[in-house]
Amino acid sequence: MTAITPGTLEELIARERIRDCLFRYCRGIDRSDEAMLRSAYWPDGTDSHGPYQGSAEGFIQWAMKTLPHIERGIHQIHNVLIEFREGGAAVETYFSAFQRQPGADGKLTQWDMKGRYLDWFTAREGEWRVQDRLVVFDWVEEMPLPPGTEEERFASRKPVGGRWPEDPVYTVFA
Repeated sequence: MTAITPGTLEELIARERIRDCLFRYCRGIDRSDEAMLRSAYWPDGTDSHGPYQGSAEGFIQWAMKTLPHIERGIHQIHNVLIEFREGGAAVETYFSAFQRQPGADGKLTQWDMKGRYLDWFTAREGEWRVQDRLVVFDWVEEMPLPPGTEEERFASRKPVGGRWPEDPVYTVFA
């Protein structure tokens, strides 16, 4: 790949590939899609992710064991600041995550979390992925569950999102 300098077509392509990688991460987590999650990290990468600290491979294994206990979750990314530097890109990405999962007492609770992914991205053969990630939490709020069952809350709002491979995204875009 040609050197990335401000204002070049290569810079624009690299920025879009980095953003696409961030979106793949969100789908991988929210849909419990291991292949999609793996596509966001280099195998030799690292992740410091709240209770998990270690290799990217270890994070993926930890996440795939944890995600089945999360009844419902959604991650959204917001401000993405990309700074190209020698050997890669420093990327700060704001996120919002909403999760319904067992609390310390084992009962379901909802969490509203906001923070930032501080990532070092590197490119290999034109593909950009997370090499190293530090998750910074700026907001964490535990909330009671809303009243009623999911069936009552969703009512006629169908289809309801789900996990890989049942989520509609895997049939609509198949």
